[in-house]
Amino acid sequence: MAAALGEDLAQAPDTQDDSSSLGSDSELNGPGPYRRADRHGFIGGGAKPSEAGPGQPPLELIRQREMKWVEMTSHWEKTMSRRAKKVKIQCRKGIPTALRARCWPLLCGAQGRQAQNPNTYQEAFWCLVQICEFYLPGYYGPHMEAIRLDAEVFSALLGKLCPRIHKHLQQQGVGPLLYLPEWFLCLFTRSLPFATVLRIWDAFFSEGVKVLFRVGLTLVRLALGTAEQRKACPGLLETLEMLRSIPPAQLQEDPFMAQVHAVAVSERDLQRESLTQLAKLQKTSPELQLRPKDRLPGAPAIFEAQQLAATKPPDLEVPRIVVHPPEEPRPRKKPQTRGKTFHGMLTRSRSPQTDGPSRPHRASSSFLDTRF
Repeated sequence: MAAALGEDLAQAPDTQDDSSSLGSDSELNGPGPYRRADRHGFIGGGAKPSEAGPGQPPLELIRQREMKWVEMTSHWEKTMSRRAKKVKIQCRKGIPTALRARCWPLLCGAQGRQAQNPNTYQEAFWCLVQICEFYLPGYYGPHMEAIRLDAEVFSALLGKLCPRIHKHLQQQGVGPLLYLPEWFLCLFTRSLPFATVLRIWDAFFSEGVKVLFRVGLTLVRLALGTAEQRKACPGLLETLEMLRSIPPAQLQEDPFMAQVHAVAVSERDLQRESLTQLAKLQKTSPELQLRPKDRLPGAPAIFEAQQLAATKPPDLEVPRIVVHPPEEPRPRKKPQTRGKTFHGMLTRSRSPQTDGPSRPHRASSSFLDTRF
């Protein structure tokens, strides 16, 4: 299939473990319970191994995979500290359907966030919080700044990996913002078969946003990888329709995900290209305040961040000097003159005020002793 598509995406050096991929339980071909949401909001969480339908791996292999995941999740801190690469490999093979409701919150750190906020929302809400804050920060803001940046990054990566497709899209005026937001904002839930979407999410929670770029590049190559396909799209509308009408046979979970993991886009490539495109965007839009380094690259980085936050000592209160404003002077009261002699009033007004007890007035035979 790859040879027939004209332009091939080079295989990434760290993706050599996908040949043994068994795939997850195919929810499209399985019975009804695989499409049922459990009490936490996850789809497929209530399925049992005995309910495997046609086209799925043998039950014994499903049970073995489930036992591996049960063992890893039972000692999650130890697993992520010592065996993070094994977790990535198992996620690429597909998380068993019955255990996704248990594994996804651990992978994305939602279980830790819920422990910090007890008696609030349950395991699906906090997964959404983690996606918005750590996996795709800035995607769902009022100006969608992060998706604008990632659109430029995607176009640059496409120009390096598939130059003929990139040239065709430029000639037809098909910019990445015409098709990429529908893919990335919805995490491909509106564009791909349900079972394939679940496999994408397994890898996305494990490895971060680079999985979305690899999926997007694979879709573009499947739609416009041959000269015949590009010749059949002489205009903008035809090209967009070709991107949206990839044959379902090419989107089946096992062969499709094998191609996704073979795309040569690493986290380092993504970080480098993000910084380059951000510098270009800020020349025309200086108000952009994005920081690509704030986006964490998957489960290991999120686990390390949570561990660091848990061991960080509490912040000590810094002493502050508080300066109070001076008090306003109180208004002086008028002296009471009713029933007092003129001599006494005159003596008190002329004599300076001194501290200590007042001295008695000497008797005077002057006419001023006369009371008025």
